[in-house]
Amino acid sequence: MNSEFVIAVHGLVLLAHRPDGMASSEEIAANVCTNPVRVRKVMSCLRKNGYVDTREGSGGGYKLSREPGAVTLADIYRALAAGSLAPGWCSGDPESDCMVGSNMADVMNAVFCGADQHLEKYFETITIGQMLSSITAKARL
Repeated sequence: MNSEFVIAVHGLVLLAHRPDGMASSEEIAANVCTNPVRVRKVMSCLRKNGYVDTREGSGGGYKLSREPGAVTLADIYRALAAGSLAPGWCSGDPESDCMVGSNMADVMNAVFCGADQHLEKYFETITIGQMLSSITAKARL
């Protein structure tokens, strides 16, 4: 899992929470506790995938372009982080004479691909709207 996914979900929930649905990268960054440049990178990807619109100038920023209940965490995961569970390195050597050493990378890849599929399936059950509802309920306690 990468931090871009977390920034994207946080940013989208914040936009869904805002009465006017707008927030600048600086406002989102302050809420997420990260740098506005990182936010702009993530939001740019979300814009390219049709999840947010942008407005330039005074009072501009990002606006959620879909209903919060129609955007799942799986949508965001696919746009930003799909396949990120697999490590960049795996043990073993495909050229090794050892049965374990020569096959470990392929077997581990299958394990991580399976985990990624299960995670995506789970994320299909959670929407940005549900995330906002959970936060609202928690804030009322």
